[in-house]
Amino acid sequence: MTDHSYPAPPLPDQQQDRQPGLTAPMNPQPDHGEHSYRGSGRLSGKAALITGGDSGIGRAVAIAYAREGADVAISYLDEHDDAKETARWVEEAGRRALLLPGDITGRAHCRELVAKTVEAFGRIDVLVNNAAYQMTYDGLEDISDDEWDKTFSTNIGAMFRITKAALPHMKPGGAIVNTSSVNADAPNPGLIAYATTKGAIQNFTGGLAQLLADKGIRANCVAPGPVWTPLIPSTMPPERVKSFGSQVPMKRPGQPAELAAVYVMLASDEASYVSGATVAVTGGKPII
Repeated sequence: MTDHSYPAPPLPDQQQDRQPGLTAPMNPQPDHGEHSYRGSGRLSGKAALITGGDSGIGRAVAIAYAREGADVAISYLDEHDDAKETARWVEEAGRRALLLPGDITGRAHCRELVAKTVEAFGRIDVLVNNAAYQMTYDGLEDISDDEWDKTFSTNIGAMFRITKAALPHMKPGGAIVNTSSVNADAPNPGLIAYATTKGAIQNFTGGLAQLLADKGIRANCVAPGPVWTPLIPSTMPPERVKSFGSQVPMKRPGQPAELAAVYVMLASDEASYVSGATVAVTGGKPII
């Protein structure tokens, strides 16, 4: 499928009451590369832990990693059907899938994710910190302290905790790939809590790359623009869902499949001199 054939706004009316949302009710269905991604052994024999791996970008990355030869641990909140579908694609590629449900705002759970991945696979070669929480608000006064804290604990607090737990199990050649956002450089005022965490993620990754260079472990960011995932209809008002993606030069939202190759490249040995970078996948919108 070429980019010209991907859906563009106006998108069908839809809303999901449950966060972080489910794949099945979405219209149109996202493309995760199920029928298009072709692997070439770039991650052969590696073990990866992906947070938010049940749907959206995480599912696309899990499928790509499996087809490149990696076993995949899939961390997710409680979207069991979505997670099982992702695991099915991983196993269909001939690799092992490990499902790890639970709330990453829990400190103990972050450590458990790593421990269970190491128990199953023996190590962690690639860590993808992708899980995120967002909600849309018109004014700062509408955001409660608890909402602010939940956003930070999910998006950046868990990233710190999981990365810290994973590092003792990562060897030279290991890679950390963190999902930032175009909002890190061009914050959407309606997503101010989310956007602030994404700026923190970019800064955290830059510092991490410097801290880990002498260990031979790389850390990079991917900065997506608008991507069609369950987070959109479950966290944005209907009018914004309908026009989602129209603000970028390509005039449409990206599909999860369109980001997978960047996550593969950053995880692969071919990117051995790439660390501290932020790779934009934004439909033509530049980042600074």
